Parts: sequence; structure tokens; C-alpha cells
Amino acid sequence: MIAPRPLLRVPPFPGARVNDVAVRGRGGAQASPAACVRALRQHRVGGSFWAAQPALDPDRRLVARPASAVQAEAMLERARAEKTEHKLLFWLPAALSWRPTRSSVPCVNDPCDPWHMLAHAEMLWADAADEAMLIARIAGGAVTPFGAGPYAIGTAEALVARHVVAGLTYIDPFEGDESDALATIELLGGWRRLIDSNRAIGAAVGFARWKRETVEPLLWNGSDRVRFVPANPAILSELAPGESLAIWKARVPEAFLAAAEAAPNDLHEVEDGFIRSIGLGANCVPPLSVVVDPVGVHYDPSRPSALENLLEHATFDAATRDQAARLRVAIRLSGLSKYEIGSGALPRPGGARRHILVPGQVEDDRSVRAGGGTVAGNLDLLRRVRALNPDAFILYKPHPDVESGHRAGRIAEAETLSLADLIVRDAAMSQLLDMVDDVHVLTSLAGFEALLRDKPVTTHGVPFYAGWGLTEDLGDVPARRTRRRSVDDLIAAVLIAYPRYLDPLTLLPCSPEVLVRRLAGGARRQNEAIVSWRRLQGALRRTFSRIGATA
Repeated sequence: MIAPRPLLRVPPFPGARVNDVAVRGRGGAQASPAACVRALRQHRVGGSFWAAQPALDPDRRLVARPASAVQAEAMLERARAEKTEHKLLFWLPAALSWRPTRSSVPCVNDPCDPWHMLAHAEMLWADAADEAMLIARIAGGAVTPFGAGPYAIGTAEALVARHVVAGLTYIDPFEGDESDALATIELLGGWRRLIDSNRAIGAAVGFARWKRETVEPLLWNGSDRVRFVPANPAILSELAPGESLAIWKARVPEAFLAAAEAAPNDLHEVEDGFIRSIGLGANCVPPLSVVVDPVGVHYDPSRPSALENLLEHATFDAATRDQAARLRVAIRLSGLSKYEIGSGALPRPGGARRHILVPGQVEDDRSVRAGGGTVAGNLDLLRRVRALNPDAFILYKPHPDVESGHRAGRIAEAETLSLADLIVRDAAMSQLLDMVDDVHVLTSLAGFEALLRDKPVTTHGVPFYAGWGLTEDLGDVPARRTRRRSVDDLIAAVLIAYPRYLDPLTLLPCSPEVLVRRLAGGARRQNEAIVSWRRLQGALRRTFSRIGATA
């Protein structure tokens, strides 16, 4: 007899390179069966929990799950005899092609999320060897087993001890280390929340082809490949009621954006995450982290966002704050920033003078246009910082996308040095943040990274981290932001609760800690030919720009 598949399984994320988290054989680390039952009920994982969640008739709460056509006929006859046929709904395995004759009883075919089906059921009739029977007993639902099988009798705790804990070794899919059932349930629970948050996404627009491999697993709805489509207004009429559109707004025409915002379907705005990659998006290095915001976008202070709502309303428990504190240490020790990694202490070129870092930005970036307020670009930012700090040693670091030649925001060197003491091009952002005394930003993520390193930050625009009591704010911070937060609260929201991360090795969605370890170890995910070509394009643009400036 073939042993049944382990209950705890990896969803088939697009492109994923790991298939199993449980191996039959010797039992590995033992988790408490009672704790596992509680965790399974909380996270609703086990079986094909990622599968479709079909609409179900609210009057048909007697769910029948036959293993064969003979068993299906027996179930139908029993319902007729008990006069419950009007309540019956058949939930059929994918391999069973049976259909009821002389009956209007509806059928739903796998693949289906078993937890969705069982939440609908007031009673489950199922074969005693069917995984659905095991899940129903774990969930505490009313069941009637048909035939003989391993799940015919037993309490939830006893069945979990026998079929989930004993005789299985669990493996951490990211590190390959031995794990246990409880930790695996927690991991699957995170994947369940990710997949459930994507179920409404009907299409995705504005995603460059080179981004799709790493973004698709983070937008996958558990059933279908992500439908990447061109920014054609016709797609808006193809979305069903209740479906949403995932959109990378910077990559779509204004006319389409206006039509999408006027359409009845919700928009889920996608942007790079805050721990992105080693390498620039402008060089076509795909993101390993994104944010998906159904409320607004985090860098636009004119309207709320899911991140702002988290910071204003969420309560983080002690475990999450501890996780945030550990993550902060890991990031600092790794020398990681959004696009790069650096290590080693830098000398202080200004001696005993107070050192202030001013990070440049892409001047036509949506975050600058939305949150830059009255500051008229990088040169104006430098003027303001110098006016406030006439005696400081000011270091100006141009934005890497501007330096690469792909984006707007370049300042002539002579103009820069009339306000700044030093232009820093080669040092990593993390090294600079460790060396300087203060950081002045427009809306740059460098201000958030400085807070992770306990540096004083002055904001001249309105970035997402302004207004929570952690920064000196010179911009017009929205009155909505009233909560006072600690740095670890900020990390819990910004790096743990809000973004999504992809492991570049397994192509599985992962925790921020896994991605930090991967990037610190040099792991990358990019098409070297495309990246090299974009770097060459940038070098040519820089050359022509210098020629034009001196002509």
C-alpha cells in the first residue's frame, strides 16, 4: 500500500525549487501534538490549502467527498433515504469523473482548498482514508466516515500525533536543517496569508518582463499563473466584480492610470520593497522584495496607505518586537542597505566637525513628486541643509540610479561642492551611515536606514517614517500620524508586516531574515546579459551628459 502524502506540503509556487518539507522515515524533532492541533486550526494549513476557493451554495451544507463512483452512489442513496438530498453538495477528487444521474445535486471538483470546503460544511461525509477526513477531524467538524481507513476514528490530537508528528522528519526549506511539525505549520501559515491576500488579483499591469520571475511568486493566488497584461484599457472591462488589479504605476501611461483609478475594481499598488537586491532596478536587477498596498502607496503623504495604517493602529506583541530588534542587529552587522552591501569603517574626512550625510534622489521619481513638498530637487535640498548647518562637514551621495546614467537628478560637480564638502560615490550607504553624525533627507530610504543605526534624522519632505516621533520633521506631516513609535515598532511594520520577500535560491517566499542572510552571503537573481547592457547604456548616457555640459 502506498503511504499517503504528508499533510504538510509546500505550495507549488511558480518557479519554486523545493517540493517537500516532510520526509517519511525516522521521526525527527518531536513537536507537541496538542500545540500542532492549535496551530493547524489557527493557520488553516495542511492539504492543498493554497487551492481554489469556489463560491458555494449556502443551502447545501452536507458535503460529500467520495473516493469512487460506487461510494458516491452510496452517499447519494443515503441522502435520499434521509431526505437530505436538498442539502447535499458533492466535492469530488480530481481523478473522479462521476456525475449524479437523475439528480440536481451540484458537484465541485478539486483542486479546492479543503479548509474552505470544510468551513462551509455542517457535516462531511468522506472516505475514511481521504485526507479531507483527517483535516475535518483536526478542525473539529462533524464527520461521517465511509469505509475503513486510518482516519475513521480518533481524536484530533491522536490523529496529529500519529499522522503529522510521528514517523516524519521536517526540513527547513531555506537552510536544509532539521525542523519540526510546529515550525513547519508556522511557515505554511505565512504562505497561506500571502496566498489569501492575492486571491482577488485578476491581472497585473506595468511589470517589466525582467521583474516577473521574482515578482510572480509574491503575487500568486494559489491556483493560476499571474496574468501579466499590457496597459490596455480593455483589460479593465475584463476584470470580474470583486477582482483587483495589481499595478506598478510608474510603468503605465497616465491615461491608463486615470482609467484604472476610475474603474470599480480595486487597485493593489506594487512597489520595490525596502530590502531589495544587490544591484539597481535601473540596471534591470529584479527585486527580491515588493510591497503590495491595497489602500494607497507608502510614499504619498496626501492619502493613507496600508503601511501608515499599520503604524497608526497596529499593536505589535513582544515576540514581534523581539524579532524586529534581532532583524535590526542582523542588518547592521551585514552592512546591508536597499541596493548594496558594504563593510568596514570609513575615516572621518572632516575631522572633529559634525558630519552630515545628504543622500541625493531621483528627482522625477514618484516618491519625490509625492512627498518632496516645496523642496525643488537635490540642489535645493543641499542649500537648505547648508543654511541650517553652516559649520558642518556635509557629504553628498548622489543616488545610484542617477550615477548610473539612467535617471534625472544630476548636479554639476562645481555646484555640489559650493554647498557640500565632499561628494561620495563609491562608499556603501551602510558605511556612510555608520560614520556620520546626522542624516538630512528629502524622502530617501536612507533616513529609515539611519534610524536603524540610531542616527538623528531630519526630514525635509514627508517620507513614510516621518511623523512618528523618531525624526525631526521640516515637511508638512499629515495630521493623521499621531502615534509615537519606537524604532523596533517601525521595523516591525516596515520590514516585517508590510513587505513580501523572495529567497533568490529556492524562489520561495521567505522571511526578511532569510533574505538578509542570502544577500549578505552574495546570493543574487538577475539576467547578467541584461544587467551588463543596462550598465553600458548608463555609461554612454553619462559620457554624453558630460560632453553636453562642457560644450
